[in-house]
Amino acid sequence: MKQSILTLGIALFATAAFAADEVSRTTTTTTTGGTTGTGTITEYSPGKTFVVKESSGPVTYHYGKHVTYVTKSGKTLSDDEVRTRIKVGAPVSYSYTTEGGDKVISRVEIAD
Repeated sequence: MKQSILTLGIALFATAAFAADEVSRTTTTTTTGGTTGTGTITEYSPGKTFVVKESSGPVTYHYGKHVTYVTKSGKTLSDDEVRTRIKVGAPVSYSYTTEGGDKVISRVEIAD
């Protein structure tokens, strides 16, 4: 009887450990496109300042070599459109990568 209880306990422990390992593997998966987020632009100066108010507060992003600005439908914005449509107060979705300790913006999506 004691051996049966011990065997059952070991089996339950092993199952729980495997399940916990499985959860951590699926929640830490990253994509090659970086990380995404949403928020509202609170500071914006092309090529210099890009600050987004997220649920946790304002976050400053740095500019990489190239930033793509698009609409939700996928249209890439021209430089003139970026100057008129990307502004403080606009809700955005964005993609970024982390380089060192900096968050480097690579893609900004705005409403059509």
